[in-house]
Amino acid sequence: MSREKMEHILEKIKEYDRIMLFRHIRNDGDCVGASKGLKRIIQLSFPEKEVYLIDQNTAQYLEFMGPEDPEVPDEIYEGALGIVVDTASEARISNPKYKLCKELIKIDHHIPLEDYGDFSWVEEERPSCSEMIVAFYDAFRPELKLDSEGATYLYTGMVTDTGRFKYSGVNGDTLRMGAILLDIGVDTDILFARLYLEAYEYLKFKAHIYERMQITPNGVAYIYIDRAMQKEFNLSLEQASACIGNLDSIRGCISWIAFIETGDEEGSIRVRLRSRFVHINSIAENYHGGGHACASGATVYSREEVEALLADTDALVKEYKETHEDWL
Repeated sequence: MSREKMEHILEKIKEYDRIMLFRHIRNDGDCVGASKGLKRIIQLSFPEKEVYLIDQNTAQYLEFMGPEDPEVPDEIYEGALGIVVDTASEARISNPKYKLCKELIKIDHHIPLEDYGDFSWVEEERPSCSEMIVAFYDAFRPELKLDSEGATYLYTGMVTDTGRFKYSGVNGDTLRMGAILLDIGVDTDILFARLYLEAYEYLKFKAHIYERMQITPNGVAYIYIDRAMQKEFNLSLEQASACIGNLDSIRGCISWIAFIETGDEEGSIRVRLRSRFVHINSIAENYHGGGHACASGATVYSREEVEALLADTDALVKEYKETHEDWL
């Protein structure tokens, strides 16, 4: 079935002279890597085609991957094929002009929240959308082409969405797709330095996190990052959100959550939910979000909602621990 879906997408790419690529809001390494990697594949394989990726909100830590295309008139979108990567719901597509495209294709690995577009290829068991793009390339090479630049984009997406291949969902196919990219040429020393070296100020912030984090009665670790804390440590919203990775190794805690004040007019609070064993995506879906079984995002708008989300997660963890013996 996946082969048939990939064949359909390839035929649509061949059919259109102009292709517009889209991804989700609050972008991360996977959606940026998948979109830029797919763009590179199409450009190298079909140089006569126009390919646009228009999204000016690249996260600061991904700026080394280069800028996106400048905005174009609406008529450029009209009559074009649109392809959305790594985006489960239509409301999370970052560039609203996807609606102007003649046809829309969805390529995603999240648990489906809704159907949108004219055609979709979804494999929720894949740990990253970038892996799907590599599989697409692999299925049709040598007709499809990829160079070290595109391989680096896609490898970035794979390693960031899998925690350098340690998260659940990583399997032999994941490593085989990664090997294809490494064989093409990815300088992992430079890439990992760009992704993971931390400023001295951020290390002080991490120490602050460990002093301020809390744990619910049943084992949900959490931290609340308000605007004052972000200002004190000179953090971007992306850097503040990345603190979720510092709560993942606490014995007895099989779920961990970061709440980050965004400072927008709505007073929204970004929520990053992670877990081991227990599935927390249903919690995210109840709070304006969604995602993977053990890695989701949500949004709340008050401290009362923060407490409600924590209570719901704590109850879920309590139930899981009472009914399972293998949670460590």
